[in-house]
Order: sequence, then structure tokens, then C-alpha cells
Amino acid sequence: MTVREETEQIERKILSQYAAFSDSTMGRDRDEPQCELRTVYQRDRDRIIHCKSFRRLKHKTQVFLSPEGDHYRTRLTHTLEVAQISRTIARALRLNEDLTEAIALGHDLGHTPFGHIGEDTLSDVSGIRFEHCEQSVRVVEKIEKDGMGLNLTKEVRDGILNHRTSGNPSTLEGCIVRYSDKIAYINHDIDDAIRAGILKETDIPKEYVSILGNSTKERLNTLVKAIVDTSAGKPYVKMDPDVNIAMTGLRSFMFKNVYTNKTAKSEEKKADRMLRTLYLYYRDNTDKLPGMYVDIVNRNNEPIERAICDYISGMSDTYSINTFKKIYIPMSWDI
Repeated sequence: MTVREETEQIERKILSQYAAFSDSTMGRDRDEPQCELRTVYQRDRDRIIHCKSFRRLKHKTQVFLSPEGDHYRTRLTHTLEVAQISRTIARALRLNEDLTEAIALGHDLGHTPFGHIGEDTLSDVSGIRFEHCEQSVRVVEKIEKDGMGLNLTKEVRDGILNHRTSGNPSTLEGCIVRYSDKIAYINHDIDDAIRAGILKETDIPKEYVSILGNSTKERLNTLVKAIVDTSAGKPYVKMDPDVNIAMTGLRSFMFKNVYTNKTAKSEEKKADRMLRTLYLYYRDNTDKLPGMYVDIVNRNNEPIERAICDYISGMSDTYSINTFKKIYIPMSWDI
């Protein structure tokens, strides 16, 4: 018996009957030999961690564009916080922690540079609906490994696609990530906003503080516990209704006071103009696109606009700025 098979047997003994068991996966699009050591979801997790798109998250904006300081969240640190919260909940509910972690680590792979403004810009200038959750699936299916994709299991891809608020994941592990994403960004964005001087802890409405707590630590504990206590032993993952109402209210407060705040969004017009200009440049100079992206859309009978969106959305903030400079800013030269 292999180590993987032993792990699969252990899952059957200790996990909830509602867990997504590794030996019952819906499988991959392309069949491949099993690993002797790792389950299918462990392999998916590792493939995501080692892919190029995951590494680029360290230089992609979370909320604050080009912040002064080393302690503001990036898309990568957000992803790691989502993964840790997800693992805590999954373990407490005896669900499949490896599946949950894989979904969490992959959920933002398709995010554009400069946060959600990049999504809006590409959607507007290309005429193609651009959603980062859909792009994240596209990354793992069609773009990574030079267009071969990562060949992840269907459960992981389903969780990635459905991680946003309107999503409907097919596994409880996917439901955990859907909640954990909001829990993570609401709390770490409060922390970053306080660091930036946009908010003070005392600015948070008392109606939310009284339920969720008056510190990041207390809020995280309350929100996680509200899911575990409500969902333990159940065929669903839900949050205590009163706590969920408070979290939704706090999220609305953040949209009003942080996500649309002039300080947090002061550079967005520049980012929009730059990404828009890059898109138009590649539209008019398709020969300048990396051949891999052109090959992908040709293989799938897609328009060239799709290749441009793939290329630009994969850029980090720093790479997009440097690319813009290289194309449009005069460089010094020596005779």
C-alpha cells in the first residue's frame, strides 16, 4: 500500500461524511498516473504554489496601489491569509483541509495588476467581460505551463470559480473558501486602512463592534467560530445569521469609507489610463504579444482581444509599469 492510499484511508476514518474525499474526486480533464505519496488535492496545492502566476501575486495590488511601507497586504499575502483561515475552519469541521487549501491558494491567480480597477479597465476597453474568478480558472486550465495548464481536479477548479459572494461551490470546502475570502479581506483591509491613517479603530460603528469585537484578533475569532458552531456536523457551511449580518454591514462600511476613499484610490486613474494604453498598443501591434498567448487563443478559436487580456492580466504591477515605460517613456542612451 502506498503512502497516498494510507492517507486516503485515514481520510475515510477521520473526516466528516460530508467531506470531499480524495479517492472520490471527479478527476482531471487529462488522466495521469497517481502519485505514490500525495493525494490528488495535495498535488493540486503543490502545482499552484509552484506555478508562475502564484509567484507574481507578490507584486499585485490588494487595495492600496504602490503603498509606502513594507507591511501593506499584497495579493499574495491576502491569498496566504485566506488559506490559513480556510484551513482552520476545514480542520474544525473535519472537512478536507488539502482541498480547501488548494482552492484558497488558487482563488486569485487570475487577478489583474492594480486590483479590481484592472478588471474594470480590461472589460471596458476590450468589450470582453473580464472577471478575475473566471480568469483564475483560465490560468490553471489554459495558460500555465506554456499553455498546457495545470490539469487540476474539477473540485479545485469549481471552488476557484465560485469563491466570490455570488458563487455556489459544489463542495463544502469551496464554501469555506468563499467565506474565508471575505473574512480575510475585511479584516486585513481594516488593518491596512488604520496603518494608512484612513481609519481609526473607533470609527467602526458600534453596532458591528458589539457583535464582532473591537480588534482584528477578536473579529477573526468571532467570524470563524460563527461558521464552525453553525456548521459542525451539518451538510452545509453557513455563518450564524446575526454575525453574518454584522459582517455584511462591516463590508458595506468598508466600501464606503475605504474602498472608494480618495487616498486609497488616488492612483487608480493613472493605473486605468496606463493599462488602457497598453491594451490599445497590443491591439495595434499584435506581433509584439508573446507568441504563447496568441497560440492559446488560436488553439481555442478565440479572438486576439482575449490574448491581450490574458497577457495584461498576468502582469504584476511592477512589470506593467516597466512595460509601459519601455514602450512610451524615452530612455537615456550612450554614444
